[in-house]
Amino acid sequence: MAAQEKARNETMAEPEFAALIGVDWADEKLDICLMPCGEKGRREKGVIPHRPEALAEWVAGLRQRFGGRQVALALEQSKGPLIWALMHYEFVVLYPIHPKTLARFREAFAPSQAKDDPTDAEFALELLAKHRDRLRAWKPDDVHTRALALLSEARRHAVDLRTELSNQLTACLKGYFPQALDWAGETIYSPMACDFLCQWPTLQKLQRTPAQKIRQFYYGHGCRQGDVIETRLQAIPKAVALTQDKAILECSVLTVKMLARQLRALADAIRDYERRLAELFKNHPDSGLFANLPGAADALSPRLLAAFGSDRDRYESAEDLQAYSGIAPVTERSGKSRWVHWRWACPKFLRQTFQEFAQHSRKSCRWAQAYYEQMIAKGKGHHAAIRALAFKWIRILFRCWKDRQPYEESRYLAALQKRGSPLHALLANGVET
Repeated sequence: MAAQEKARNETMAEPEFAALIGVDWADEKLDICLMPCGEKGRREKGVIPHRPEALAEWVAGLRQRFGGRQVALALEQSKGPLIWALMHYEFVVLYPIHPKTLARFREAFAPSQAKDDPTDAEFALELLAKHRDRLRAWKPDDVHTRALALLSEARRHAVDLRTELSNQLTACLKGYFPQALDWAGETIYSPMACDFLCQWPTLQKLQRTPAQKIRQFYYGHGCRQGDVIETRLQAIPKAVALTQDKAILECSVLTVKMLARQLRALADAIRDYERRLAELFKNHPDSGLFANLPGAADALSPRLLAAFGSDRDRYESAEDLQAYSGIAPVTERSGKSRWVHWRWACPKFLRQTFQEFAQHSRKSCRWAQAYYEQMIAKGKGHHAAIRALAFKWIRILFRCWKDRQPYEESRYLAALQKRGSPLHALLANGVET
C-alpha cells in the first residue's frame, strides 16, 4: 500500500509541461530564462535578436528539443507583437503577467528598485514555476472576434486623434481667423469645413471671392439651408480681420492647411473602420446578443461583443468580468480604516466601453435612468453612478452571453417585480427618462 501511494504521488507530481520559460521583451532583443521540468534548479539563459526569423528559429528549436510537448511561457504583456508571433504555435502555452505584478515581485527581492532585463526574465520564470496556480493561461478569441476588438480600438484611437487635431485647429483659427469657426460648418472636422479652410484659409482671401462661388461651395457640400447661407454671405464682407500681421498669417495658414488635410484623411479612415466593423459585426454569430441593446447603436455594439469575447470559459462569473474591466470598486482596509475607490490597474478601453454604454443606455432605457437617479439620490457623483449602472449591466449581459439569449427588457422588468426590487417601485411610480 505504501509503495502504491508513493507511486501515485509521483505520478501526480509529474510536470505538466516539458519546460517553463520566462521572457522579457526589449526593443532590440528578447531575454530568455528556461527551466526544463524535472531538472529543478537548472536555468538556461539566452538572448534572441529582435527579428521574426530568429524568433521562429528559436521556437522550432524548442519543438525539436522537447518533441512537440507543451511548454509554458510567461511574458509581461497581454497583447502586442510577441503575443501575436507566438499565439499560433499549438505547443506554446502563454501566461501573460501584468506589469505591476512583475514589478512588485521584483521589488520584493530588489528593494533598491534596480531593474535588469535578464533578471526580469528570471522573475517571470519564478512566478510561473511557483505561482502558476495564480496565473491564467491565455486563450485567444477566434479570428472574427479578434478582428472586431482590434478594429474597435483602432477606430477609437482615430476618433481621439480627430478630437486632438480639431482642438488644435480651433485654437489656431481663434488666433487669426475666428469667423471661420462659424462659417466653415457645424463641426470643424467635417469634410466641408476641411475643404473650406483649404480653399479659404484667411478672411482676406474669402472676402475676395465672389458670393456666387461661395454659395456654390455650400450647395456642393450638401448645405441646403438657404437662410443660413445668405446670413453667412452677408456677414463675410462686413467682417474685420483679427490681425493683419504677415508673420502670424503665414505660419497660421500653413498650420491650418496641414491640420485640415489630416482631418480629411482621418474622416476617410474612420469611415473605413466603421464600414468594416459593420460587416464583421453583422456576420458574427453572437451579433444578435448585442445588436439591439438600448443605446449601444453601431459604435458600441461591436465593442461590447469584443469585450465579452468568444471564449465563454474565460470568466467564471460576472464578478470576474466586473473586476477585470475595472468597473467593480476596490476596498482597502487597514485597522479601523476602510477606503473604497475605483480600480486603477485595468484595461482602460474595456472600462471605457462599459461606462460609455451605461451612459448611452440612460437615453433609451427607463430602468437604467431610474437606477442612475437612484444612485445620485444616495449621494454618488455622476461618474460613480455611471459605473454603478455599468456594474449592473455587466451582470445582465453576462447571463445573456453565457446562455446565448438576447436581452429582453420586459423579461428583466418582470424579474425586478418578482424580487420586489426598489428599482421596480421607482418605475411603477412613474420615473421619467
